[in-house]
Amino acid sequence: MRKIFFQTLAEEFKKDKSIFMLFADLGVKFFYDLKKIDPERVIDVGVAEANMIDVASGLAMSGKNVYCYSIIPFLIDRALDQIRVDIAYNNLNIKLLGAGGGVVYGLEGVTHHSVNDIAIMRSLPNMTVVAPGDVKEAIALAKASIGFPGPLYVRFGRDCEPEVHREEIDFKTGKGIVVNKGKDICLIATGSTMLSAAIEVADRLSKEGKNPTLVSMHTIKPLDRELIFDLAKDHSQIITLEDHNVIGGLGSAVSEVLLEGGYKGAFRRIGIPDTFSEHVGRPDYLMEKLGLDSKTIYDKLYFLDKLKNHDL
Repeated sequence: MRKIFFQTLAEEFKKDKSIFMLFADLGVKFFYDLKKIDPERVIDVGVAEANMIDVASGLAMSGKNVYCYSIIPFLIDRALDQIRVDIAYNNLNIKLLGAGGGVVYGLEGVTHHSVNDIAIMRSLPNMTVVAPGDVKEAIALAKASIGFPGPLYVRFGRDCEPEVHREEIDFKTGKGIVVNKGKDICLIATGSTMLSAAIEVADRLSKEGKNPTLVSMHTIKPLDRELIFDLAKDHSQIITLEDHNVIGGLGSAVSEVLLEGGYKGAFRRIGIPDTFSEHVGRPDYLMEKLGLDSKTIYDKLYFLDKLKNHDL
């Protein structure tokens, strides 16, 4: 998804001289096209993420449309003070592009896992948080980001997930996309890794005669409260899916809306347990160990259904 995002951005980069791309000595291959267009507007700040945010802030205050890219723990955790004070507080026109949501960089260990970034970023005033679910969403987001006012955090997951949306989509930040409209059971997923798993779970449920609703909640902040209220009216079970700590992410955000709205159905957050991973390995291996593979998710839904019917 990163590749197609930057390819789409390159088309606008040609036309709009105010766009600047900053990166912290990472992802150089993604910026070849941009450098061919105008190398002066593509800046490698080196391994200095906090400095990158300071430079970006100065450019934004000078009227530039700035993008910053790095691996999420380095982009968010290391530079949080600068993001909070320079970008969020001043409501600057800066897009933060984070690579490796969840455990995409599984082989590099806990230092490279990004499992608390959504919780951090959605707590910052003025910050919008988006995790595109597939290629079509990434393309639409790249186009929408050009004219987006204020701070925007984009969380990229894996680059090899299948395309979920078969038709053209009506993509708007702050508005979820209903991939499949069903009844009774509703799966709300964010990001490419979990939307892909949710598709597999939904297909399995459909083969059993159930017709689940599937929603791609690409924007976690601002959350599509209207859609959640509508889903609450028509579904007795709502489940959120995210490759993020169960505390503070999509599940927490949705539960807040449901509780405030007086939802009476069964609700469950499925995400990464509130613990550091004891395992190191490829993403698929870690997702299974964390209980976020499609088979384990399905088993959790079965348990929830039994609990709902008081069979346990």
